[in-house]
Amino acid sequence: MITIDEGNEKAQFHRKILDTRWPGIQLYYPPIKFVPKHSDYETIEAATERLERFAVHSKAHTLLFDLEDGCSRKALSRELLRKEIYRFENKNIQIAIRINPFLTEEYSKDLKLLKEIGNYVHVITLAKAGEQYGTAEIRDLSSDLVEINSKMTVQPIIEHPRSLKLAPEMMNFSTVKHLVFGIHDFSKAMAIHITPENWLEELRPYLYDLLFEARQAGRGVIGGVDPLINQEGLPDNAVEPSDVRRWLDLNGDKASHIVFSHASTETALGLTGKQVIHPNHINLCRVAFIPSPSTIRRNIKILQIALEADALTGGAVRFEGEMLDPPMFGKALQAILRAKALGELSEKEEDFILFVLKKLPDRVILENWPYAGFN
Repeated sequence: MITIDEGNEKAQFHRKILDTRWPGIQLYYPPIKFVPKHSDYETIEAATERLERFAVHSKAHTLLFDLEDGCSRKALSRELLRKEIYRFENKNIQIAIRINPFLTEEYSKDLKLLKEIGNYVHVITLAKAGEQYGTAEIRDLSSDLVEINSKMTVQPIIEHPRSLKLAPEMMNFSTVKHLVFGIHDFSKAMAIHITPENWLEELRPYLYDLLFEARQAGRGVIGGVDPLINQEGLPDNAVEPSDVRRWLDLNGDKASHIVFSHASTETALGLTGKQVIHPNHINLCRVAFIPSPSTIRRNIKILQIALEADALTGGAVRFEGEMLDPPMFGKALQAILRAKALGELSEKEEDFILFVLKKLPDRVILENWPYAGFN
């Protein structure tokens, strides 16, 4: 048996933190789509062309192929994925597939598909998780995935109060790193009428329950889908809060304001991702979820001053007219690690944050960043 010394163990722990990858902005992508103009569904050829235009070069962090509720032509959709999934092998994007509920006929067909294309897939999103068979669904699916691709993870969708009650048990499985809050099915199950404008407030108690459990387990939560479609997408060069405010004032319609507001609130609550249903949502939600370049620079400066004062774990410094102490340094660390988890840190910035991690006791790191402390 090879013994790993303490220094190497610590190095691996720090590396695990920096290698954490969040779901980020997940674009729901129907493999075969209904085309109102033709009053019919796409052919394989048309779907392949759309894949090239909107999926292969997408700026979403995760491309979520939907084989469940949003998919009518399931057999044709599976055929498309068998034929085209290889296109994403070397792309910097995570591939997720939403499969059908556990032990249904379509679920069996989805598993058969995964055995063929599993090497290209990172995440399995399980619809109606736990509603019929409890956590055995996660156990059996995880067992199947080990044989297909041991690196795949499972994202249960919490779409029923029964699932919410079982969420702490679901998080005990090592394959579950993040859970999805399925707001529309959940509100239906609870007989709660939600509105496109205010669903985040209307479902807040249940989201808080899920966040509370997830924080204790070191798991992430992926936010809800906004149904309102903005008419124009935020330009890619809008990355600072001032850029977004200017664009919203000049070009943003009501839907843009609402989607951005929801994404900003979900970011403030510490969610690790958000699902979107239209390309126009992607950049608007990205800029809400990803710390801006100026935010990253500011938080690095805070940590640099804390290091100079030897105050990371005890002490206080004055910064821009504000007195900061270790809890504030922890928040600065969180912001930078969030940017890293969403793929937005430069190599130089990553080296700096690794230097900071080496200066902190493990318990302090886990107080601020629990995601590396659990299997």
